[in-house]
Amino acid sequence: MTRTQNETGRRGLSFAGGMWSFGRIIDRYATDGYGPEVSTLRTIEIAAETGELTGLDLNYPFDPDVSVDDVRKALDTHGLKAVNITPVIYDRGFRNGAFTGPDAATRHRAIDLGHEAVEVAHALGARYVKFWPGQDGYDYPFQVDYPTLYRHAVEGIGDIARTHPQVTFAIEYKLKEPRNRLFWSTAAASLLAVEQMGADNVGLVVDFGHSLLAKENPAQALSLAHSMGRLVDIELDDNYREWDDDLTAGSLHLVETLEFLHVVRTLDWQEPLKLDLFPYREDPRDAVRESVAALRALDVRAALLPLDELRAAQERHDAMAAQRIVRTALLGGRATTS
Repeated sequence: MTRTQNETGRRGLSFAGGMWSFGRIIDRYATDGYGPEVSTLRTIEIAAETGELTGLDLNYPFDPDVSVDDVRKALDTHGLKAVNITPVIYDRGFRNGAFTGPDAATRHRAIDLGHEAVEVAHALGARYVKFWPGQDGYDYPFQVDYPTLYRHAVEGIGDIARTHPQVTFAIEYKLKEPRNRLFWSTAAASLLAVEQMGADNVGLVVDFGHSLLAKENPAQALSLAHSMGRLVDIELDDNYREWDDDLTAGSLHLVETLEFLHVVRTLDWQEPLKLDLFPYREDPRDAVRESVAALRALDVRAALLPLDELRAAQERHDAMAAQRIVRTALLGGRATTS
């Protein structure tokens, strides 16, 4: 009998989400948002209403009148965990850059917020602190001195990480937005910078959609980060490769998502897969449920892949044999050859 991933005894998938998916979502046209304002505590409640999530990625600071203890109680009440804390270093206050901004006081403010996030993560029992330096980059040629930008980006996060050697940190890379060019742009560029940072407790979040946007193969990027010992978390969504659309997982790139889940299986990933969704016009609960349903169905298909046959085809670089294997697992039918 051909060996498949069903025989590995791997537990079923579990899922987490980003709290932003359940709040007011805005863009540069509907600047007043596509829905009402949603409080920190209400986002936790809505997330729990999906019935599919075990934890949340929490943006910090919370609402001014909400304490860390309030958040902990809300999470406990709704049976959710804090997966990680993401300090908000990408809003208007950091519009010229957080760790890489030209103003030293602003850079120090970003570092201070990173230290605060560590304390919040400890209080809530979060697994790691995530940095998404969405303002750390530039927009025009000649706008910045690249060595200085590089030094500030690496030293800012590196200084926080070295101050808290027992805490895990992750950087979520992205090619662009809100800056036209972000420093932490691709898996390879980010891994190189992390290695030069010299901090063993810093790794990457590999976001499927960000990898598509960067014209990467998401499964390859995931494998690369893991091979370097720098994979901290995994996020899933979908897009048209031109923008970070954050559509429901599996809505566009089925084969690439299947390969991504296949790599997740080969890594024996045990943490919840995180959904990074922006349901501008959809009910966020429905968006989560549809994403989970699609990923569970694709994971079932990934489990059907005959590993020995697939590996043999890969060793030969036999594209058509691999395509037959994938097509049969995904669509059914017979894996016939001429």
